[in-house]
Amino acid sequence: MAGAIPDLNATARAGTGKGAARQARRDGQVPGVVYGGGEDPQPINIKYNVLLKHLKAGKFLSTLFNLKVDGQEDVRVICRNVQRDVVKDLPTHLDLMRLRRTSRINLFIPVEFTGEEVSVGLKRGGVLTVVRNEVELKVTAGDIPEKLVIDLTDHDVGDTIHMSEITLPEGTRPMITDRDFVIANISAPSSLKSSGDDEDEDEAVEGEEATEEEATEE
Repeated sequence: MAGAIPDLNATARAGTGKGAARQARRDGQVPGVVYGGGEDPQPINIKYNVLLKHLKAGKFLSTLFNLKVDGQEDVRVICRNVQRDVVKDLPTHLDLMRLRRTSRINLFIPVEFTGEEVSVGLKRGGVLTVVRNEVELKVTAGDIPEKLVIDLTDHDVGDTIHMSEITLPEGTRPMITDRDFVIANISAPSSLKSSGDDEDEDEAVEGEEATEEEATEE
């Protein structure tokens, strides 16, 4: 289960309709509505600066939030739409959907690497290159993994780590299912690569010299 679902603070909006929405915007708020979960829709307002900060952080439409409204129980929500001003491209309204524990949603889950201190490849001087530091998964709201863990202990130089190496909770699957995509790899250090290149060049030169000597003797 996710250990730190971010809070999204809001206030209940008494009025509905365009007039109440315009007043909210004049007061530095962004009007919105919370729907779903077998309950009536709830008009809300969120501070403009707070919403803009979340939007700039990225992946707002695929992040699970803990909605906090004064006088009401907290509820888990996910944003399903953000309307923007056609000229300024700034948020003017948002729709939030309540989630039940059995709801299926798409979320980005971070990847964590362990065993770096004892990794076979890293101890040999290998370099860990992370291709994906998070993976988009289809998950059940009541069983969201906090992170995806990859143990590097037995990985050596030249190893490529694929999604199939990660054990997922039951009912959870990656959004990309048509291929076993790469999460990270351990490559040889540049010094080792250079040494290998030099050896190849020396072998090539020695081969050329030997050919020339044979030609001379003939």
